[in-house]
Amino acid sequence: MRILTSLMTFGAGLAAASPALAAGGGISLANTDFVVFLGLVVFIGILIYFKVPGMIGKMLDSRAEGIRSELDEARALRDEAQSLLASYERKQREVQEQADRIVEAAKEDARIAAEEARADLATSLKRRMAAAEEQIATAQSAAIKDVRDQSITVAVAAAREVIASQMTASDANSLIDSAIAEVDARLH
Repeated sequence: MRILTSLMTFGAGLAAASPALAAGGGISLANTDFVVFLGLVVFIGILIYFKVPGMIGKMLDSRAEGIRSELDEARALRDEAQSLLASYERKQREVQEQADRIVEAAKEDARIAAEEARADLATSLKRRMAAAEEQIATAQSAAIKDVRDQSITVAVAAAREVIASQMTASDANSLIDSAIAEVDARLH
């Protein structure tokens, strides 16, 4: 009520200083400026009586608090998103490092496998060369034996012919007797 009274006093002072009053119109309900002013004062008084400015203040405060909580929630979400992003980036780096290690290990395994394959090939070639040389030596020995056997056979045949053509029956009998005696001496 005090506010309403002070507003009316202020309004009256304002109306007194208005141009209509200066023109000689005075304070009357016929003066539209005064009526509009009076309506404004009454309206403001009603608003103050029903505590509308306080309600508007509370609504603005609650709206500000809502906005503040939304901002806090947005900050929290942003922080969480940044931590998730950092976590994913860290995991991506770890996965990349692991992939690099796997690739390096695969390269090393391939290099070792290639070296082992070369060593196995060299060993296999050595074994095959040794087997081939052994086969060649065996074939050479067999060929030499065959040549000796053939030469012995040819020499025996030639000797038989020479001996048969030059030997007489009495010489043949004496050779047979001496051979039997020699065999008998060796066996006993």
